[in-house]
Amino acid sequence: MSSSLGPSYLVQVVLTVGLLMVSAVIHEVAHGFVAHLCGDDTAKEAGRLTLNPAKHIDPMGSVVLPLVMAIAGGAVFAFAKPVPYNPWRLKNRRRDEVLVALAGPASNILQACAGAVLFNLAWGAIEANPALYFGPVIPVVRESPMGLLCTILASYVWVNLMLCFFNLIPLPPLDGSKVACFFLKGEALERYYQVQHYAMPILIVLLYVIPRLGVDPVGWYLDVTAGNLATLMLGA
Repeated sequence: MSSSLGPSYLVQVVLTVGLLMVSAVIHEVAHGFVAHLCGDDTAKEAGRLTLNPAKHIDPMGSVVLPLVMAIAGGAVFAFAKPVPYNPWRLKNRRRDEVLVALAGPASNILQACAGAVLFNLAWGAIEANPALYFGPVIPVVRESPMGLLCTILASYVWVNLMLCFFNLIPLPPLDGSKVACFFLKGEALERYYQVQHYAMPILIVLLYVIPRLGVDPVGWYLDVTAGNLATLMLGA
């Protein structure tokens, strides 16, 4: 086994995928909860207003896909089963569809903020007592318990910011498409609906084809947004 696929790297992969699953589940529950507040109980009736991962995990999108992407060394994304909702049951459909869409990314921002607060508290303790970081070392990951905690919290912040800003890309099935529709009217909205038919091919090209040509617009966008915000939150 090469060093790139050694025990430490595999632990990092499993950690990242696990954090993605947790973050994605909370993301989906947030959609359903805000829909409930806005008058649509579809998610509640389907038993999806729960943090039980068994109700949300999609085997392919939540486990297999991110594992393969992480091991391949590329960008890592994951998704849970979308919570069902009925826009016709919303109290104010035009407004509430946007609120429901933004609930997921907002939950990721809140998770990132919570993770950042805990990270900075833990890192402050390490700075006050460096021995907390250097020993005793945990087998396989070569870190002390406090060092591992900081690694987990930093990864949690990064994962949630990536999920937030990736989902704000204005292409279906991402949440940003609902937000974009709110600001478009008339002919512009009709043209946008036409573009939506090609959303998945566009995403595939943006994520996997164009970067091979030396241009990575999604990577640049995530670096500018999620990357810079993570640096600010973690004090890196």
